[in-house]
Amino acid sequence: MIILQAQGVARSFNGLDLFTGINLAVQTGARVGLVGPNGIGKTTLLEILAGINPPDAGHVTTSKNLSLGYLAQDSGLTGDNTVFNEMLTVFAPVMALETRMHDLEKQLTHDASAAVLAQYDQVQHDFTEQNGYGYRAEIRGVLHGFHFDDTTYDKPIHTLSGGERSRLALAKLLLERHDLIILDEPTNHLDIDTLTWLEGYLRGYPGAILTVSHDQYFLDHVVTEVYELGPTQAVHYTTNYTGYKKQKAENLALEWKAYEKQQEEIAKLQDFIDKNIVRASTTKQAQARRKQLEKMPRLARPAGREKTVHFQFTPATTSGNEVLQVRGATVGYEAAKPMAGPIDFAVNKGDRIAIIGPNGVGKSTLLKSILGQIPFLKGSARFGTGVTTGYYDQDQHQLHWNKTVLAEIWDEHPTMLEKDVRAALAAFLFDAEDITKTVADLSGGQKARLELTKLSLMHDNFLVLDEPTNHLDINSKEVLEEALADFSGTVLFVSHDRYFINSLATSIVALAPTGSTTYLGDWDYYQEKLAETTAEAAADAPAAEAAPAVAATAYSQSKEAQRNHRKLEREVAKWEAELTRLEEAAAAVQTDMAAPAALTDYVKMQELQAKLDAITAATNEAETAWEQAAEALEELES
Repeated sequence: MIILQAQGVARSFNGLDLFTGINLAVQTGARVGLVGPNGIGKTTLLEILAGINPPDAGHVTTSKNLSLGYLAQDSGLTGDNTVFNEMLTVFAPVMALETRMHDLEKQLTHDASAAVLAQYDQVQHDFTEQNGYGYRAEIRGVLHGFHFDDTTYDKPIHTLSGGERSRLALAKLLLERHDLIILDEPTNHLDIDTLTWLEGYLRGYPGAILTVSHDQYFLDHVVTEVYELGPTQAVHYTTNYTGYKKQKAENLALEWKAYEKQQEEIAKLQDFIDKNIVRASTTKQAQARRKQLEKMPRLARPAGREKTVHFQFTPATTSGNEVLQVRGATVGYEAAKPMAGPIDFAVNKGDRIAIIGPNGVGKSTLLKSILGQIPFLKGSARFGTGVTTGYYDQDQHQLHWNKTVLAEIWDEHPTMLEKDVRAALAAFLFDAEDITKTVADLSGGQKARLELTKLSLMHDNFLVLDEPTNHLDINSKEVLEEALADFSGTVLFVSHDRYFINSLATSIVALAPTGSTTYLGDWDYYQEKLAETTAEAAADAPAAEAAPAVAATAYSQSKEAQRNHRKLEREVAKWEAELTRLEEAAAAVQTDMAAPAALTDYVKMQELQAKLDAITAATNEAETAWEQAAEALEELES
């Protein structure tokens, strides 16, 4: 069933079309990725689909009563509420049921009428159906997935960092369980562990998902459909990101083949016309060919061979086989608070080594310590013979904010001809207007491309890269992957981009506070080794493995005991209330039997006696039930 549909949607700015004629559909439970180059309008389209802004043309329809949640790029929660209490607001209806249920439990102690019992049963049923007994555990699970432990639960949201507030906004949206969630770059501010957790959570999410992301690995593991947004259409592919790339390349190759074949035919016809139109003996044939050419439906020139970053890294010299040795290193800013250590690994010529680890473990600090910008707390790094090092700084501190783009390059390479500087910048998509801008006025992606331009012109044989894919769109990232794969030198890089790691890394150095571990393979190999290590640990330490299971069983048993305790308390209260009612009823009948009119009315006395006998029998049954419930409650409490 289609729950959201866009038909002929368009948006323009200052009279210029951003996109037109966009058709898109989201089915129940779908997993849809929206891709396209930077500036094509992906965020703008998401805002239209989410109902935040209307389209300039076309329309968006949704199914009746659709619950839709939207997460804007780099958005975050604000306010004075604490972390946990903010998550509780999602479950306000469940909490209201919980309050009502407890109120009814109290009421049952003095009014166990059928009406009250019916109300209680319905409220308890609704409470259970809405995960009333597990919503707090659900909150804790999602918060834990986003690296919020119980020490953060009472923190006011306004005291959190921007990245933490962004993660919290996503956590809240997931807990809201909408029929459709629209996510604009949800992987921003997430480390690899959190990304892995999020992918697993989204795969099991009951609603539909529409997302924009520059994280190809995330798209591969979450989406099953891809829409590629272009200026005049959104092309639909029923596959993940890697499948989309393959299908697109195949389709593009066929389009170019057909286009080039037609161009050859057009050239032949035109050549025949030009040679024969003025000759009396062949003019009729030339005219016929001209009509044929005029009637020919022309194929549009396929896109995809222009406006693409294209560059290479070319080392001016060759290093020795041993490029870098890191031994016994500990990194950090204070000896009393080391970030990670001891760290040991070797880099040899031709290696592409990825450094990974959780946020805050010191990955960037390690690179700066290797380069001598920050001293090691312990240990050392030693470069081999003939190594020349180029560094990409994710914070872009190597750029000069007050210089123009042209001056940023030319000042470091004053002997280059201006046309060569412009050509180098053009390879990274800087046009004539861009190169006159100051660096401070560039976008994040443009700054990243400018730093890569500088790096490519240094011709070093050892590249040390700190998060080089940050701010790059997917196309630019893929060009960077190809350039580094073709690089004849050596690469050491920090990245959280698993697709990039998988495409490039020949080995991985995993950092942890306790030190480093080297894995001789790409990201998928690293994941396999982690799984093997976990399985071996489970086999070698059954007692240690049993502990979490015992804890989980104990927790489950504790919850069951609490439910039984509450149930027995209600049973005792119900029968106590029933006994009180029966006693009052018996007293009323006995009063009627003592009345003078009843004493002289045999028939009336028989009726009252029968009524009293029934009450007595009911009292005996109620006393038996009360005794059983009371004994069970006493045993549970002992």
